[in-house]
Amino acid sequence: MATPTVSATRTARLVGALVPGRPAYQALADALRHAVADGRIAVGTRLPSERELTGALDVSRTTVTRAYAVLRESGYLASRRGSGSVATLPAASRRRGTGSLFPADPAEGVIDLTCAATRAPGGVIEAYERAVARLPEYLCGAGYLTLGVPELREVIAERYTRRGAPTSPDEILVTSGAVAGLGVVMRALLGRGDRVVVENPTYPNTVDALRRGAARLVPLAMDPDGWDVPEVVRTVAAAGARAAFLIPDFHNPTGALLGDDGRGRIARALRAAGTVPVVDETIAEVCLDDDAALPRPFAAHDAHTVSVGSSSKSHWGGLRTGWIRAPHAVLPGLVESRVTTDLGAPVLEQLVLLELMRASPGLTDERRTDLRASRDALVTGLRAHLPDLAFTVPAGGLSLWCELPEGVDATAVAIVAEDEGLLVASGPRFSVAGGLDRWVRLPYVLDPPTMTTATERLARAVATVAGGHGGGAAAARTARHRPSRPLVA
Repeated sequence: MATPTVSATRTARLVGALVPGRPAYQALADALRHAVADGRIAVGTRLPSERELTGALDVSRTTVTRAYAVLRESGYLASRRGSGSVATLPAASRRRGTGSLFPADPAEGVIDLTCAATRAPGGVIEAYERAVARLPEYLCGAGYLTLGVPELREVIAERYTRRGAPTSPDEILVTSGAVAGLGVVMRALLGRGDRVVVENPTYPNTVDALRRGAARLVPLAMDPDGWDVPEVVRTVAAAGARAAFLIPDFHNPTGALLGDDGRGRIARALRAAGTVPVVDETIAEVCLDDDAALPRPFAAHDAHTVSVGSSSKSHWGGLRTGWIRAPHAVLPGLVESRVTTDLGAPVLEQLVLLELMRASPGLTDERRTDLRASRDALVTGLRAHLPDLAFTVPAGGLSLWCELPEGVDATAVAIVAEDEGLLVASGPRFSVAGGLDRWVRLPYVLDPPTMTTATERLARAVATVAGGHGGGAAAARTARHRPSRPLVA
């Protein structure tokens, strides 16, 4: 694969105006370092030649030469024969872990599609710098902001209000991520043995947490393209459930989006049954198609809704910051549940998220464009190399939910794919009650060339299993290499 490049024009835009009052070469080196560190210039990308960047920035050749030298000395640039100057990261700062399906980090050259999350967007470094400048305001206190930084709660509440669910900051509780937020809700609302309605398939970490809390799960069957609303209403009426855990916004893993009419009908059924809607909105901001009709939040249809959101998909998972939106009467119980395990999310990361949400409440335009390109590359590659694979292209979200050809087992494919240098999560991992043996989830979160390569590797794995050459060996390796309940993100 050819080395990816970044144009001198784009590099100049990323650098912007050089900070005055310091040597120009040092200001340029810092700007480029920030761009590489927060992913705006991806590692492995060839930077413009010194001559090209000199012209684009209208600076001296010496300035660019010295800046590149600083980057090489600090580990952010490497010179490779035939590839020019390539962006890299200092050895001590490289981390390949992704919270993936496997307990160990993937090896060099392996494509990891078990994690439906993206790299940090542009501007994270600058957001941290601004947040650090504000941090002294909070150092005079104990730092245990159990409800969250007040200004962040205001911004989150305002976002709900703009989306169609009027919200007060007093209805927001900032958490240490969505999974932690779901844990808070479960402990506050559920007792051992309570029935809980859960979509099937669904986000596996939620199912694992419910089972650890000894909840009795009532599967709510999903079609590949979304909800059968009359069937949902029937299931809710018969379940006698304390709560229903739903992902109506670009559902994980199917990518389906529940419209306002369906939300209203399901909300009425939940109210009639006395069932509390617990809505995972982690992917609600990841809309990719401009013509998609975005519904109002589920809470606009049912005031009893407890919503859980996160910055992990819309901004960056490394912030480990999320939130709960809940009615005033419910929030005190959530706080009591929260302090048994967690006294508050980190103040600095809350301030960083505040800066990022003020700039862009959801995905930035740049990140949306990148995801569209990756989605298109995955779709094109699958249609070219796996024409018998069935899937619906969603208007948003981060993954395709794909049905393998008849007789091809998804778990066997996932295991054989390891030998091809590809990690994928098979359908049974997303199942509440077994089955889904012919389904795989394929996130489109890596760059388009990598997504294309992933489809080629997946096609080889499918061909191996379909030809009867991988199933037995794959099954034999399962116990040796896979934990019984592997993690996906």
